[in-house]
Amino acid sequence: MGTRTFIDKGYQAITPRSAKSGDMSLLITIIALVAFGLLMLYSASADYSVEILGEVPSYMFKRQLLWLLFGIVIAFAFSLLDYHHWRRVAVLAMLGTIIALVAVLFIQELRLGAVRTFYNGSIQPSELAKVVIIIYLSVWLYAKRAQLHSIELGLIPLAIILGLIGGLIYLQPDISATATIFILGGVLFFLAGADLKQIIILILLASLVAWAIVQVSATGQERVEYYRLGLQDPTHASYHVRRALEAIVNGGVFGLGIGQSVTKLTGLPVPPTDSIFAVIAEEFGLVGATVLILLYAIMVWRGLVIARRAPDMLGSLLATGLVFWIAIEALINMTVMVGLLPFAGNALPFISAGGSSLVTSLAAIGILFNISRQRGENSQLDDEWRAFGATANLRRRNGRRGLSRTRRS
Repeated sequence: MGTRTFIDKGYQAITPRSAKSGDMSLLITIIALVAFGLLMLYSASADYSVEILGEVPSYMFKRQLLWLLFGIVIAFAFSLLDYHHWRRVAVLAMLGTIIALVAVLFIQELRLGAVRTFYNGSIQPSELAKVVIIIYLSVWLYAKRAQLHSIELGLIPLAIILGLIGGLIYLQPDISATATIFILGGVLFFLAGADLKQIIILILLASLVAWAIVQVSATGQERVEYYRLGLQDPTHASYHVRRALEAIVNGGVFGLGIGQSVTKLTGLPVPPTDSIFAVIAEEFGLVGATVLILLYAIMVWRGLVIARRAPDMLGSLLATGLVFWIAIEALINMTVMVGLLPFAGNALPFISAGGSSLVTSLAAIGILFNISRQRGENSQLDDEWRAFGATANLRRRNGRRGLSRTRRS
């Protein structure tokens, strides 16, 4: 898994003959999400900034604007950077992420019962880890695509990578981010062409790890118990979920109007971050929540189109991994607020307050946009998948021949 794994000396950047402008539908969708996010953050954070943080009402909004400007610069730079260059820096990016995850454990900036952040909660290394793990695994799986059917060269190294990053995040502790890392790793491993046996083993291992975490973690046990009780009777769910459901019910079909949320003023936990979807549902109703979900659906659709049109398998893995990550974050946040999943602290991408979440999400969009700019008629994607499939079929045939010879002898 060293640097030589990722750098192919014979590599040359693909220069497609067409499509230099990028996916404008994706760009318009992200602009809509960011603009809506700023509007909702201003509504959800004013009272929180004064009552909880002891600052002026616009404090969190202004901080988010600064992070947005930084994120736009990063997204623009990444949209111009040929995504193949990530092959050269994937190892360094992973090492930097590991250092940041270790450093946050020693700095001990305690917020909401965990040590996850720097700079007064704005920089969260676990958010960076999610993007970096996608880049690293995409590059690694692309380089090892012909060897993934070997457990020693495929599943075991993958488990070590996910175990290291997931373990460091769990120590903060951040159970939801740990689960996200394992989900992303499994999705990319599946898309890269791992066989069914390894996928089953990975699912069993992940289930065993999840069970063990719940058994040794008082927080995990509490969340699972409240989830079970909430499914039986919503009035027995956790306080956070009950207040979120109250906000959603208050909103009805069309909502109370922008800035008119009641629960954000009467005890809804962290309305600018984890609970912002509940504020959206209360102020814009079922209609507003549905529009938001449709925007995320359009983003996923465009991301999968970009993945299908990518010039090669590396671009396809990157695009799919990045868009699935954003979709998973959004799905977990919204389903937790309505009690359909055990409580988790995932941010709502482009909407929730927080510099790390916003910047990393915009960085992912920048990479996606670069991949979309490189689609063209001379795509190598189909040829690479075809060659990979031929290699896998040859191995299966050779395995059956070896077995037949053994039986005959």
